[in-house]
Amino acid sequence: ARASSLALDGIEYADVSPTIEAAVRTLCLGLPDVVERQAWAGTQWRVRNRMFAHILAVDFPEGAVTVMTLRSSGPELDALRGTGHPYFQPAWGVDAVGIVLEEGVDWDEVTELVIESYCTVAPKKLVARVDRPGG
Repeated sequence: ARASSLALDGIEYADVSPTIEAAVRTLCLGLPDVVERQAWAGTQWRVRNRMFAHILAVDFPEGAVTVMTLRSSGPELDALRGTGHPYFQPAWGVDAVGIVLEEGVDWDEVTELVIESYCTVAPKKLVARVDRPGG
């Protein structure tokens, strides 16, 4: 629930762990025509100027929490948002879902989520070049 307060007034941000940022960077930059950008907090990855992944760390009194927001659609979006922790509905975006990137996170699942997020916003000719899990 704490992470769902992203982008609200009064939130303090922390630095994302270099290890987590490097892992997400490798996933994102492995996709066609992706550009990395510094965001208002954290780092975003875009395809054709459409954001598909954003990581940032929110500073809470109990410690920093690293989260990633992604794009999704249809039943998958509803299922992820309804799952509860580590997933949440960000304070923005009708097609956005967030995941807390904490110790023990399933990186295979994160990989699938990043690829699906990319495929949600990328042009069809770029999506055709992506090796999708289960596809």
